[in-house]
Amino acid sequence: MDYVSALVPPVVMAAFFIALVVTIVKSQGGANKAKEDAAVDAVLAGAEAVRQPQK
Repeated sequence: MDYVSALVPPVVMAAFFIALVVTIVKSQGGANKAKEDAAVDAVLAGAEAVRQPQK
């Protein structure tokens, strides 16, 4: 039974890693892509405005 307790942690970690990769891949693009891109663009524009003050 030692082999079972030795194999369980790597198998559990592998399952969680696979689930994480699948979730990341599924969340790329799709209906939320435009909304996420707009949010990133707004943050970058705000950072640029702070970094380069108006003359």
